[in-house]
Amino acid sequence: MIYREIGKTGIKCSGISLGTWELAGNVWGAVDDKQAIDTVLAAMDAGITLIDTAASYGGGRSEILVGKALAGRRDEVILSTKGGAHFNPAKGALDHDLTEAGIRRDVEESLTRLGTDYIDLYFFHYPDPDTPVEESIQAAEKLRREGKIRMIGLSNYDAGQLKEAMKYGTIDCAQFRYSMLTRENEETLAFCAENGIGVLSYASLAGGMLSGQYKEEPVFEAGDRRTFFYPFLQGEEFARCRKVVDVVEKAAEEKGISTADAAIQWVLAQKGMTSALVGTKNPKRAARNAKAFDTMLDDAAFASFDEAYHRIFG
Repeated sequence: MIYREIGKTGIKCSGISLGTWELAGNVWGAVDDKQAIDTVLAAMDAGITLIDTAASYGGGRSEILVGKALAGRRDEVILSTKGGAHFNPAKGALDHDLTEAGIRRDVEESLTRLGTDYIDLYFFHYPDPDTPVEESIQAAEKLRREGKIRMIGLSNYDAGQLKEAMKYGTIDCAQFRYSMLTRENEETLAFCAENGIGVLSYASLAGGMLSGQYKEEPVFEAGDRRTFFYPFLQGEEFARCRKVVDVVEKAAEEKGISTADAAIQWVLAQKGMTSALVGTKNPKRAARNAKAFDTMLDDAAFASFDEAYHRIFG
């Protein structure tokens, strides 16, 4: 396992982190409590030290299950969660609330669900366009001084939004979508590298596309998040992505590693990247993902992935 410092905090985490959206059981297929808890424990036992969740995952179910898994082992992990965004069924969309009162309420509720008295890394899940960022960051700094959170993170913020937020407090980490197939946040990644802000990538395997498991265009049950959250798995986009995956698969096979290992290694090879979030609800897969760095590819392999991406996508 590779371990890296989160920004300039002096706190290190594993180069692979466990994402737990899938454990919510409502948008990635059903998962029972035991399977969810076993997945978290398998990740920890394999050397993964950062567990990431959110208040909005299953209306708090993911946080509850993570909390149960960590009972008696809380001090072994960097516990990361997100607040300020909650799904509104009436609108079919998220409500955002990063007012001081909203942040404090969300932190207290997350602490209860997680069964802990502090959160290591607390993210604002999305920007709140109706609340001044100064109010939001200063509220988080108050919670830091109270010991309820240790590090402040911003999720789905671009470089300009991060720069503005830095005027009002210390931003320790950012989280945004990033993978070999999703590069729209490269400017933000570069900004974080220049300013000593840690980075967690989510969708590091592009919704499973970069795992190599989809040889043909997949069909999912109605309501499965993969049918609309990721563009990689349907139609013409699937065919184009598959051409990139073919190149990754070939290099991985020659090295005797999995396609997912190769994709995870590529993410961690990017300047400024701290940890690749990889979600799963399968304990064996969680343990297997932790071995992604056991056999490393070289720079020539990574360059071949980039060449294929730019040749196919422009």
